[in-house]
Amino acid sequence: MASQAPISDAAVEAQADDNPQPGLPTDADGNQYIEVDGPDDLDADSAYGSSIQSDLTSLASDITRGIWEHGRRYHSYGRSQYAFPNDEAEVERLDMQHAMHTHLLGDRLFWAPIDPEAAQVLDLGTGSGIWAIEYADMFPGSSVTGTDLSAIQPEWVPPNCSFEIDDAEAEWTWDEATFDYIHNRNFVCAIRDWPKLIRQCFQFVKPGGWVEWHEKYPFMRSDDGSLLEDSALFHWGVKFFDASIPFGTDATSPRNLKTWMEEAGFVDVKEHILKLPVGSWPKDRRLKQVGLLESVNMTEGIQGLTMMLFTRCLHWTPAEVEVFLSRVRRDVKDRKIHCYYHFYVVFGRKPK
Repeated sequence: MASQAPISDAAVEAQADDNPQPGLPTDADGNQYIEVDGPDDLDADSAYGSSIQSDLTSLASDITRGIWEHGRRYHSYGRSQYAFPNDEAEVERLDMQHAMHTHLLGDRLFWAPIDPEAAQVLDLGTGSGIWAIEYADMFPGSSVTGTDLSAIQPEWVPPNCSFEIDDAEAEWTWDEATFDYIHNRNFVCAIRDWPKLIRQCFQFVKPGGWVEWHEKYPFMRSDDGSLLEDSALFHWGVKFFDASIPFGTDATSPRNLKTWMEEAGFVDVKEHILKLPVGSWPKDRRLKQVGLLESVNMTEGIQGLTMMLFTRCLHWTPAEVEVFLSRVRRDVKDRKIHCYYHFYVVFGRKPK
């Protein structure tokens, strides 16, 4: 990945507020939309629509704890607070999702206008640790700490990067105003008290420091009506949100991040809502690649995203989940369905 320089306030405004996804056309009302690629180009994607093997290499893992449910391993620290697995298959999915997220953001690790060198950085919910490792490699003057419920990060990391097992929703034990920048990503179906977490971020970031959130909002939609409401893919999004409520981790939370940050005391809060395609149907080259990666997530990774939530909270049997997911995978591979969902990028600054 190319070196990422600090982003100025003006650059962020130009990139995100006026045109959050450069290259996308706008309709008569000024709304951006994703063009559908032609049938000839779609046919050229020989890997799309079949079982896709990720080219990403899984990071070596050192997992010390876990519980098993329906053939998948989950974390045991803060037992069952997080709905998704922590096994080797999940590590591969997380690394693939990192590639997708970074590419969606214009091959950037962050959008907040931070000075990344000589900074104390906290990566909450670090997962496989790949974001923290790449940041530490890119900015050797920084000191990066990644925390997660599961110890699935590699042993060999840059000297300025370290990992700790910790629960982001527990009381933090660092000194107040420790960090220059706090990065948070993919906390959907993980956080039960978002306002408290955001207040803790405010408490532990330095005056003038930034906090940034990258969160999915997986309500499936299409601009051209190609995603029908009776499709399995549409119903998966609806049921995902339904299940998040009894699980205690309302998946609609990303819509409130900007408000909660402002209520906690952050200033210069920016909210950018990007369109994340599912499948390689977009004409835009970058979004085509993003969509292809997300199609892997929604075919090969969807079992891990669904099984615990649907069996525990919707009371489906594992067999019912698997039959339903076979229909979801079929829709994901259908090139006539031009589906996307929203991806929130929200960041704000603690006043000096």
